[in-house]
Amino acid sequence: MKLLEERFDLFFNDLALQKFRDECLTKSVKALQVKNGNIPKWTQALEAFSALSEGQLGLNEPYLSLSDIGASSEMIESNLKRLLPWRKGPFIFNDLTLESEWQGGLKWQRLKNNITPLKNRRVLDVGAGNGYFTLRMALEGAKKSLGIEPFLLFNYQYAAINALCKQKSSSMLLPLRLEEMPSMPIFDSVFSMGVLYHQRDHMLHLSTLKEMMTRNSELILETLIIDGDKGDSLIPEGRYANMRNVHCLPSIDTLKSWLIDSGYRNIRVIDISKTTPQEQRKTQWIGDNPASLEDFLDPSDPSLTIEGYPAPTRAIIICNN
Repeated sequence: MKLLEERFDLFFNDLALQKFRDECLTKSVKALQVKNGNIPKWTQALEAFSALSEGQLGLNEPYLSLSDIGASSEMIESNLKRLLPWRKGPFIFNDLTLESEWQGGLKWQRLKNNITPLKNRRVLDVGAGNGYFTLRMALEGAKKSLGIEPFLLFNYQYAAINALCKQKSSSMLLPLRLEEMPSMPIFDSVFSMGVLYHQRDHMLHLSTLKEMMTRNSELILETLIIDGDKGDSLIPEGRYANMRNVHCLPSIDTLKSWLIDSGYRNIRVIDISKTTPQEQRKTQWIGDNPASLEDFLDPSDPSLTIEGYPAPTRAIIICNN
């Protein structure tokens, strides 16, 4: 429980968050009690970092950087590699560059000039992974930046980053799914990026996001889409671009209709981009199975996935509660 013990009270000192503290803590502690054979290895990395002098978190676009960490690059690298694979990023630790599978700076550039500035806002990052975007939101001046992510490894990655970081009060990652969260209608900006297509019930996801939002707050939704008209969607059989649990890819007009039916207003599409191997790529930081996007596209026709579906295209939509 060392992942949470020292940090929970510090983050939940916000008046709006305090009444949800105990429920979030109880559920988070339970989520971290799962059995996983990798936990000793991950804990070893975390304990090694916790013994070091902390560094300063900053941004060296597209990298989140931690400078002045009291350790050699070799020591930092060996412990970061106990936490493979690194999907979201990239990062710099002192002079060690960690090139994650996803080049997260590209996504951030697409949306940052279109969203309401995050300064002094309470922000929720759903499906946050290791907290790369959650931390970027904090650096943008968010009053509180809360990420939620059920995958245990990513919580250990975030805890390792946090152990090396002096700034600890404005961001936090909880090991929870959205549906496990208490209804917290306190967030001014809610991000759901790369989550909707993994939901069996997309309408439930949209309505649950809405329950977390203050009046007139902003939803930033990024998801896979297909070309087509209102009512069109793709329901893959089996995998999609080698991903499990991809349930539905809507057209833009279909997605807009879902948002309207869920009660969102001022719906606007700010970006549509095909995912490229420059954004999702093989690196040494994704472990023993280094396959990435280029392996999941048809080698004779990169406009198709290896399953024969349209290759990944992502849209970013902003709307209001």
